[in-house]
Amino acid sequence: MRILQLCKKFPFPLKDGESIAVTALSRSMKALGHEVHLLAMNTSKHYFPKEKLPKAFNHYASIHDVKVDNRVKPLQALWHLRGTASYHIARFCSSDFEKKLVKLLRQTEFDVIQLETPYLSPYIPAIRKYSDAVVSMRAHNVEFEIWERISQNTALWPKRWYLRHLTGRLRQYEISQLKAYDHLAAITRGDLERFRELGYEGSATITPIGVDSQSYQPDYSSFQKPLSLSFIGSLDWMPNLEGLQWFLDKVWPLVQAQQPGLTLHIAGRNTPKWLYRMNRPGIVVEGEVPSASAFINQHSLMVVPLLSGSGMRAKILEGMALGKAVLSTQMGMEGISAEPGIHALIANSPEEFARQIAEASKLQEQKELETLGREARRFVLEQYDSMEVARRLVQAYAELSVEAL
Repeated sequence: MRILQLCKKFPFPLKDGESIAVTALSRSMKALGHEVHLLAMNTSKHYFPKEKLPKAFNHYASIHDVKVDNRVKPLQALWHLRGTASYHIARFCSSDFEKKLVKLLRQTEFDVIQLETPYLSPYIPAIRKYSDAVVSMRAHNVEFEIWERISQNTALWPKRWYLRHLTGRLRQYEISQLKAYDHLAAITRGDLERFRELGYEGSATITPIGVDSQSYQPDYSSFQKPLSLSFIGSLDWMPNLEGLQWFLDKVWPLVQAQQPGLTLHIAGRNTPKWLYRMNRPGIVVEGEVPSASAFINQHSLMVVPLLSGSGMRAKILEGMALGKAVLSTQMGMEGISAEPGIHALIANSPEEFARQIAEASKLQEQKELETLGREARRFVLEQYDSMEVARRLVQAYAELSVEAL
């Protein structure tokens, strides 16, 4: 099949969950013999010069990008309070992107057009006008639920009211588009069930983030050293920043009181300045690192303190694929059917986090934490193989294409 993948940001470098998910699936579809093309917004927030792509990023038959200014603009944000449109979605509406899309549709006949997230839904009318392709929505999250949880966790009343207002608009939009898709590729079973509750009645598959075993080479030497902790994630994504700040304010003082010698190494794209200025014992802020895998491999325990979100966390799968012990919340582990204590560690309160970190220190001293890391890797490679994920999805596309004849 010939597949066109639409993305709201350029899927490189592979330093955030969305880029990792997009790339893992497209590479596997190519490996299965399908022709995959990319049309991506190259946004002001995540701009990447296409000419700097490495030669190894060669799985697309063609790559097209369009510059899009998606910066949050205060006047526009205030103006959207008056109408009924979603400001979350409006920031990704681009006439230049639509023109490029139409040009591609006129030039090439596609079997499937895969939208990566609902932020591409505004372009469905143009797709329907110029193409007979199957329109598939790959929903990386239930988007509005992320913002509902963030607004619930926001203490400042004016900001909480504003976020709730924007979230309501996003919810209305996301639900209104459910009838526009021919297929829904949900990241988790829970997300698919939620979309069904919200009214989706069409064809669907569960399409988790896949893992390629060749891409993740574990280094178990970190388990032979004193315990050290890592945090890595895009720090311009609100749930990551929210969870990290909570961990630093609520959890780390408890950890320091019990284990003053421990260190937490923080890495992430677009690290805010306040983190660099922070002066707390045991905290090392490294900012954006050249290699996420190399950073993760240096530390035996990876903490993912997520309080809000939806879908799956690619960084958790990466950490597990690299054979690291992962400590996260139940929400962080959503969509990953790992068994607590066997494949990962779970904590939800500050006290539970401190207790689990203390337990990890003991396991490290007893040379047993490595066993958990090895079990985590085995579990992820068995349950989330990227080729099998892609195979199920393209089979669903093939069946839809046959039905349309």
